[in-house]
Amino acid sequence: MSNLQAVNRLQGNLPKIGIRPVIDGRRGGIRESLEEVTMDMARAAAAFLSENLTHSCGLPVECVIADTCIGGVAEAARAEQKFSNADVGLTISVTPSWCYPTETMDTDPTRPKAIWGFNGTERPGAVYLAAALSAHNQKGLPAFSIYGRDVQDIGDTTITPDVQEKLLQFARAGLAVATMRGKSYLSMGSVSMGIAGCIVDESFFQKYLGIRNEYVDMTEFVRRMGLGIYDHEEYERALAWTRENCREGKEVNPEHLKRTAEQKEQDWQTVVKMTLIARDLMIGNPKLDGLGYGEEALGHNAIAAGFQGQRAWTDYFPNGDFMEAMLTSSFDWNGIREPFMLATENDTLNGVTMLFGHLLTNAAQIFADVRTYWSPEAVKRVTGHELTGRAANGIIHLINSGPAALDGTGRQTHNGEPVMKPFWEITEDEAKSCLEATEWCPAVDFFRGGGFSTDFTTRAGMPVTMARINLIAGLGPVLQLAEGYTVELPDDVHDKLDERSNQTWPTTWFAPNLTGEGLFKDVYTVMNKWGSNHGAISYGHIGGDLITLASMLRIPVSMHNVPEERVFRPSAWAAFGEMEPVGADYRACQNFGPLYR
Repeated sequence: MSNLQAVNRLQGNLPKIGIRPVIDGRRGGIRESLEEVTMDMARAAAAFLSENLTHSCGLPVECVIADTCIGGVAEAARAEQKFSNADVGLTISVTPSWCYPTETMDTDPTRPKAIWGFNGTERPGAVYLAAALSAHNQKGLPAFSIYGRDVQDIGDTTITPDVQEKLLQFARAGLAVATMRGKSYLSMGSVSMGIAGCIVDESFFQKYLGIRNEYVDMTEFVRRMGLGIYDHEEYERALAWTRENCREGKEVNPEHLKRTAEQKEQDWQTVVKMTLIARDLMIGNPKLDGLGYGEEALGHNAIAAGFQGQRAWTDYFPNGDFMEAMLTSSFDWNGIREPFMLATENDTLNGVTMLFGHLLTNAAQIFADVRTYWSPEAVKRVTGHELTGRAANGIIHLINSGPAALDGTGRQTHNGEPVMKPFWEITEDEAKSCLEATEWCPAVDFFRGGGFSTDFTTRAGMPVTMARINLIAGLGPVLQLAEGYTVELPDDVHDKLDERSNQTWPTTWFAPNLTGEGLFKDVYTVMNKWGSNHGAISYGHIGGDLITLASMLRIPVSMHNVPEERVFRPSAWAAFGEMEPVGADYRACQNFGPLYR
């Protein structure tokens, strides 16, 4: 594999974080005494964020500080002009003192915004924070409140751990909002097997995400393969790499449906070409211009995409599993690189949820069917095995009738524990281990056109978050999520359960964290209340970040098991009845409406 590839592969500049040092504008000693301490606070925030955040493409996150402290509307306008020219996508206003809220606030209607009011007694930064939040709420511009729990001395540039946590949670979600804006979702094909999530709701993409919709028919793959519209040198290299690194697994089809060696070789050639073509459709490829295909070289600027596959494609051509698995993984024949977000069966809503997880964690995502709830009693009856540990209350079988990113094998590690890393932290050996843990099984009988399915089992012990966006008539989008852990079963137990579904598909055994009440009173209820047949699985307990992101986009959260201390929403949400927070979330999102109206 080659060196890491940190590059912005999409059109448009990467968003920056704007830092707004806000100050009491009164001259004659007041402003003058605060200039340096306020600017120091801004510099500390900028340095902390830049040191701890990276874009999903591997490039560093930049902060832009206003040229001067902002004491009134003229300086606010100058800062706004600088931010506009610098591609600022979110702002954090910082101050240790009282200022004039309506004269100094950020009034951009679509930019996520937070205010850090310093908790000190010499000057009332907390008073400004409260007054400014009130102004934001009155004007319909929700802002996040950042206020340290402990009093500090003025001039102390230390950022306390609780403030650090809120700065990062806000910034991660705000960067996700800004990164999505103006990009595309590319549908390659249309609706797969009547799955409603495949139906493109353009209003949702446009008004809630700021994403445009692009479409190509799957015959575009046929055209490009037939006319050779792909990088031929890369194809030969990719095919050789695939032969060396992707080992074939078990054949489970009956004799009369098994494909010949010649057919399988042709299938490998086809699926490798499909992978190149799907990538080129998403982000373009300058090599195509040299072949005389200038339009095709541009791509669709797709930050996410989906491939219909079943059944219009797979009844005749090899399935899309290899294409989807390799693109969503963090490595291929070109080396270790940012994974692509590509949804099986063109499930646009799961593709969006994968995109959320990727932008928040910078890591690959697992696309899976939420297939089966296995109670402890059912496992004991079928296998004789008694579930223990994290699996003791039952497990959910996440198994995909398509691919999952090879990162999902859990063969990347940190301190000896399995993880899914941002690509720039993945070693060559870890990428190789993911490949070695994966078999490519000849596709089962209902993939009439052949192809290969990804087969692996996720290692135990990974904290993960399963999430899903659903669209509800009369309500709009809602987000549901469940934090939990991956678990493993003894091989013979795994095989007995796995074979009841399909032994050629990737499996993740998932045990959600339970609260003992409501939607998380037991594992059965989590499965029973899941809103669709698919889910997107992220490494880490990122439910708090997902809730913050959803509030920025005005998407209510219908189901979660995130502890209260990690739930971070704009201050206005408290006014909608936060003594009953789920209802307050729904009412606030409905009141403020989608971000891009």
